[in-house]
Amino acid sequence: MRVLVVEDEEVMADALLLGLRRAGYAADAAHDGAAALELSGLNPYDVVILDRDLPVVHGDEVCRRLVAGQQGPRILMLTASGQLEDRVGGLQLGADDYLPKPFAFAELLARVDALSRRSERLVQPVLRHGELEVDTARREVRRAGAPVPLTLKEYGVLVELVRAEGAVVSAEELLQRVWDENADPFTNAVRVTMVGLRRKLGAPDLVETLRGSGYRMVR
Repeated sequence: MRVLVVEDEEVMADALLLGLRRAGYAADAAHDGAAALELSGLNPYDVVILDRDLPVVHGDEVCRRLVAGQQGPRILMLTASGQLEDRVGGLQLGADDYLPKPFAFAELLARVDALSRRSERLVQPVLRHGELEVDTARREVRRAGAPVPLTLKEYGVLVELVRAEGAVVSAEELLQRVWDENADPFTNAVRVTMVGLRRKLGAPDLVETLRGSGYRMVR
């Protein structure tokens, strides 16, 4: 799942990126409202962490435009003010959640996790494909009842394939959804990750490779 951090304080933005990536999210950053709108037009984000007081384009206007778009992301709005009227105002703009600064990263991560599960792209908290079960709330995978320990990237790739429901997902789409904007488009990271994922899922193989097209779950 992919998250956009919109924060003009670069030190805080970098800290949030580091924490989110360690938690398994593909995370990008923008330092003003105009850059946020540009990135959100290029990438399908599940959650946007949006500072309200932004340069160039104010966070309120960014929120309005994101909400007005088709299949807009979930929005967690941040602000230095904890006043009730500010919280209400942010929610009335269309934000899904509101977090005043300063905050504990553990709380922010819990809110991002909750919003990502509420995304339209994730209808059910538990995804199933035959004997395979993916619990997105706990980030646990089981096959025929047995736990399957995966790396963060392997887990991210599997989630994208399972929720595609048998449709082909290209390597480019996986790179976009599971890695961040700094990923080299010519990298073999997807292929290497797929090798490890297949090995851990065991036999019979659950993932089919269609040369020149991508990957899909075996029906």
